[in-house]
Amino acid sequence: MCAAVLSEPDLTSIPAVPEHFRDGRFFNPGVPDHNFLQAIKWARTRQPGPWRAWISSTPGPKPPERVHGTTLRVTFVNHATVLLQTQSLNILTDPVWSHRVSPVSFTGPQRHRDPGLGFDDLPRIDALLISHNHYDHLDLPTLRRIAGTHAPVVFCPLGVAKLVRRAGLREVHELDWGQSQPWQQMRVHSVQAQHFAARTPFNRNRSLWCGWVLESESEAAGNIYFAGDTGFGDFFSSIGERFAPLRLALLPIGAYEPEWFMGPVHMTPEQAVEARAILDASIAIGIHYGTFALADDGETAPVERLQRTLRGRSDAGRFWILEEGHGREIP
Repeated sequence: MCAAVLSEPDLTSIPAVPEHFRDGRFFNPGVPDHNFLQAIKWARTRQPGPWRAWISSTPGPKPPERVHGTTLRVTFVNHATVLLQTQSLNILTDPVWSHRVSPVSFTGPQRHRDPGLGFDDLPRIDALLISHNHYDHLDLPTLRRIAGTHAPVVFCPLGVAKLVRRAGLREVHELDWGQSQPWQQMRVHSVQAQHFAARTPFNRNRSLWCGWVLESESEAAGNIYFAGDTGFGDFFSSIGERFAPLRLALLPIGAYEPEWFMGPVHMTPEQAVEARAILDASIAIGIHYGTFALADDGETAPVERLQRTLRGRSDAGRFWILEEGHGREIP
């Protein structure tokens, strides 16, 4: 991999109107959107797997303030919230510390376990990566707390910056798929994902969803891929080819049942294993499971299914499940 030259963003290849935007809404190219009748069918036929009402846990140890050089330390907080520490930078993905992921505090999906790190134990956060506007990925109360104590730079997909600024965050870079922004000793790339966006029944797909690649100017530091929330697609091959070698991939493994309904927007554990292989990531870490009951897969089903899939594979050691709240260094 050649070292990245960090300069101003090159946006000349991005059309004024993206090819994945039509009639005021974004869409997944080649993938039919869910329709109202499908949603009604799922609601009427749901067979949710078991979840404990509350999963007792102890927060993990306080992370170091900084991790220097090319060492890469990852702390899985839970769901899609991950702390990345490398090159003296601290980066959080889709931070959520609220009890509910909902527009109101009295109803909607609620935690089945505490965050793996106490909010006050976070080191100084330099940047946030926001994948899309769903409440379990963009939590305004958490963003307000972060704005008040950390004031990081924020990277988000098209149409999301206004919402992020509402939380008091001022330095916000809003990017389309294929766009990038230099930051510190990295270039931050917005890459394609297969999902959807909505905060209310009336603004579906008015903003974009994406994954992120942190491309380091140091070859020894390697590149980091955060897939956000996504179904399985052929874009994994182009991401793997463009950003090789990937040192780390954060891949969602939960909220996939029933597959006939969730398949376009959430990967199964088997697909996540295939995605790691396509990306040729040195290490993959599973995210998006075990905290919020968002679909019909049970509390332990994603990890159990992932373990069955990896059993006997020669690359099984390259897909990790991390204990919540505990950091681990990536080779």
